[in-house]
Amino acid sequence: MTGGVTRAEYCVVACAEAWRGDGEILAAPMGAVPRIGARLAKRTFAPELMLTDGEAMIVGGDPEVVEGWLPYRAHLALVTGGRRHVMMGASQLDRHGNQNISCIGDWKRPKRQLLGVRGAPVNTLNNPTSYWVPRHSRRVFVERVDVVCGVGYDRAAAAGPGAARFHDLRCVVTDLAVLDFATPDRTLRVRSLHPGVTAEAVREATGFPLDIADDVPSTREPTPAELRLIREVIDPEGAREREVPS
Repeated sequence: MTGGVTRAEYCVVACAEAWRGDGEILAAPMGAVPRIGARLAKRTFAPELMLTDGEAMIVGGDPEVVEGWLPYRAHLALVTGGRRHVMMGASQLDRHGNQNISCIGDWKRPKRQLLGVRGAPVNTLNNPTSYWVPRHSRRVFVERVDVVCGVGYDRAAAAGPGAARFHDLRCVVTDLAVLDFATPDRTLRVRSLHPGVTAEAVREATGFPLDIADDVPSTREPTPAELRLIREVIDPEGAREREVPS
């Protein structure tokens, strides 16, 4: 905790910032902290964001306020048409942004079965995609993913213009830092460090060399108004603290 703000609350704000400037687009957050972040963004600097209840209803800043119906066919149209910005999780993620949520180990004889590929390829090739990693570690940030589910910048480029045309990996928010791909070779770098986190700690928790500038800034602090919304309105039961303990 720094100045009364918990690490989880910095993560919420960092996730909210992922949707800044997106306009009228469907935010698809996966995980407690991204969900709180998306609701915070809609209540503050991004009122035009669309949110769902996770199934078929478009909701307002509060889940109980239903604003419309989003049938499955319309949801798919948003995905394939680039009108959604998803924040997915990642069991493994490499420096190019290739994501694995399928299995750990050899695909034919995996050590651990996970979710499966699911919609990750379509997400990454058709609409903006960000990632949320609640435990930044070498188990997640690996030199090479065991199975490619979400498509990284190297593979999208190698597949040609048809794959790269709408490919847009925005950022990766973890419990230690915010990362993005704003480098000449489109590989991960640290955009900001959460207060109290050192560059060395992030490098130690990453399984490949990571670009961290000497003057890397701190992740921005939530405003008093944002803190009130997080603590009293959006997440009064503290789900954020269970996902990212202080």
